[in-house]
Amino acid sequence: MPGGVAFAAACAAGYLAGSFPSAYLAGRLFKGVDLRTVGSGNLGATNVYREIGAPAAIAVLAVDAAKGWLPVTYLPALFTVSGDSVLPVAVGAAAVIGHTKPVFLLWRGGGKGVATTAGVFLALAPAALGIAAAVFAVAVALTRYVSVGSIAAAAALPIAVAVTTGPRGSVFIASLAVAAFVIWRHRTNMERLREGREVRLGRPGGSR
Repeated sequence: MPGGVAFAAACAAGYLAGSFPSAYLAGRLFKGVDLRTVGSGNLGATNVYREIGAPAAIAVLAVDAAKGWLPVTYLPALFTVSGDSVLPVAVGAAAVIGHTKPVFLLWRGGGKGVATTAGVFLALAPAALGIAAAVFAVAVALTRYVSVGSIAAAAALPIAVAVTTGPRGSVFIASLAVAAFVIWRHRTNMERLREGREVRLGRPGGSR
């Protein structure tokens, strides 16, 4: 397969993997509802937790992370020669986009991209992900807002990548882009935080 075609095919496969609607399927299978119409309306683990329960949320979280980790880990070798440092990053970006705008739901709905981003960076920069995950845990523990933890972790990710792998290269650039994208996806959460309407973890209503 020619190089350009292989690159495009790998990214398309990454997008399709990211599009797998795990939260949507959990809502249909366990409660018979479309999670886009209940709770926060977000197809992510937090809404699954609030509307269905912890076991389903843990399963969705694991699948959403795998949607990032598996394509980055395996698709580059399947579609092109090894050693292409840009392709894993591109595949990871495609998986995150697939999660937020899933083709299997006709691009309607999707999650905020946090878990899938975590899976991508588990493959690309595991040490940096560990730092960002620690920031997430501390922020949520202090505030009880999942959205605050997600925003804080996204902001910390490029710093963690710079510290652990250096402030250059495709992985660092990807961390900057993903951080901006995840924070942008949380813009409605930030508005609710300013207005005092964001719901804390453990209370009904969900982080939207």
